Amino acid sequence: MRTTTAPETVAELIARQWGDHRPGLMYEDPDSAERAVLTRHQAAREAAARAALLVDLMPPGAEPHLGILLDNVPEFPHWLGAAALAGAAVAGINPTRRGPELARDILHTQCRILVTERAHLPLLRGLDLPGVRLLVTGTEEYEALLAPCASAKPGEDVLRPPGPADRLLLYFTSGSTGAPKAAVCTQGRLAAAGHSLARQFSVAPDDVHYVCMPLFHGNAVIADWLPALAGGAAVALRRRFSASAFLDDARAYRATYFTYVGRAIQYLLATEPRPEDRDHRLRLGFGTEAGAVDAARFAERFGVRLVEGYGATEGGASVQRTPDTPAGALGRAGEGDDLAVIDPDTGRECPAARLDGEGRLLNGGEAIGELVNRGRSLFEGYWRNPAAEAARTRGGWYWTGDLFFRDAAGFLYFAGRTDDRLRVDSENLAAAVIENILARWSRAAAVAVYAVPDEVAGDQVMAALALREGEVFDPAAFEAFLAAQPDLGTKMAPRYVRVLAAMPVTATNKVHRVALRRAGFLPRSGEGKGGPDPVWWRPDRSPAYRRLDEGDLSALLAAYEAQGRAALLHPHRSAGGRPGGAQGAAGHGFEHP
Repeated sequence: MRTTTAPETVAELIARQWGDHRPGLMYEDPDSAERAVLTRHQAAREAAARAALLVDLMPPGAEPHLGILLDNVPEFPHWLGAAALAGAAVAGINPTRRGPELARDILHTQCRILVTERAHLPLLRGLDLPGVRLLVTGTEEYEALLAPCASAKPGEDVLRPPGPADRLLLYFTSGSTGAPKAAVCTQGRLAAAGHSLARQFSVAPDDVHYVCMPLFHGNAVIADWLPALAGGAAVALRRRFSASAFLDDARAYRATYFTYVGRAIQYLLATEPRPEDRDHRLRLGFGTEAGAVDAARFAERFGVRLVEGYGATEGGASVQRTPDTPAGALGRAGEGDDLAVIDPDTGRECPAARLDGEGRLLNGGEAIGELVNRGRSLFEGYWRNPAAEAARTRGGWYWTGDLFFRDAAGFLYFAGRTDDRLRVDSENLAAAVIENILARWSRAAAVAVYAVPDEVAGDQVMAALALREGEVFDPAAFEAFLAAQPDLGTKMAPRYVRVLAAMPVTATNKVHRVALRRAGFLPRSGEGKGGPDPVWWRPDRSPAYRRLDEGDLSALLAAYEAQGRAALLHPHRSAGGRPGGAQGAAGHGFEHP
């Protein structure tokens, strides 16, 4: 079953594991709490059995789609492999979605089979899912369905012969507004991505890829599972990410590689330092949003290099890191890509960034724009969403929705999402640039920057800070820190600062910016000025911060009302129709997963 050339499909990657008795899949056995190992051959056998079951259960004439609502358990990669072998497609279902939103994701992707586990059954109670067959793993009924398929081999049972152009993933991309979009990913593109990353990171059979990010998200599948398949490495699963268990797992599985997104690196850095922090085989972490400051801290503490990458699930643009990539940059345009940084207001290319000797951006107002691919794009569309496709590809270009700047040598630097763009006093700012500056404050464990509406026009800068253990917010110390930052522009200093016990995050450990924006500077539901996350502000744009009290809040709401902008704050309104002060502004709570 081995091939001498690079497989063109994920089905081929699965099939070539047949007969290979090296370790392939490692996980914690829920029955014994011991770590178990499947060989690569056994993993292929399990995928083939499920491919046979999938062919048997899929209704004739239906779109060959199945949903997977599972944690990172062996059944997840088994069913990914099954779909690849059978010529079907998988929709990764996010278990943090609830009620109608969860049902919408399953029905929008036209799943006729939904694979789940007992732990997630409460999420499905009361949902109307017509035409969807439920398979509950770990049950007697499930095992009885699988038993006749135990002797199946890769390639024997197909809904359609899998080819490079056949879709394999319908993976939802996170968005700040509207329903998530299901990006189409074909077998050919995914196989090529796996091989590309395996070559880039020299993945070998003695490597172990630790998969701790959720498999319903593209990062874990495309940047962790697939390169392991392509390079012949083993995969070790963590049911759900745990900062406290990370190093213990890494040592037990002898992991060499992992991926991360969002605040995962900050959570690892927040754990108590231990003498054995460097006692492991990890050589590389690959992901996004670690930030240069925390990447340096991580390398110093754990001895592991972090490589920041760029490439969305949609595949519309890629940035390739080269050995000469400067600190803070992601790299240059990938081969065949014609990437440009475009001012979305004018449609013209932005000037090159000017950086000082320490790599600090000096002309962000003119250099930051949206990254656009003007050349060939691997974007394969959104499932049943032509409007979103058209917005992505307007004018014949692929618009990434991400802010970047480019230096004179052509290296690209990430500056945030277009949704994270702020317009303060007629000047455009990027939240990520301000975040990188605030992250230097030694008292901050995590930082998020976002826009809140100005009472007259445009935006004001707001920051959320989660402090290190034992630290308290000292406004004078924060003011002194801001004054000492040479690259903090005059419009960048936050007008509002919310101090949090923990940063709210999504299921993929990304900052929950929607919740932060929704709350703005208003008190959370059930919390007043004595609550656990007070807001500090600079009245009249003075350099000094003070606690936002009920009197300040009432005056601010009156100012917004006078300018006709109170609705932008989404406060509850009193019976008379005007904002009801601190009490009327309640209802903007957010949870910390």
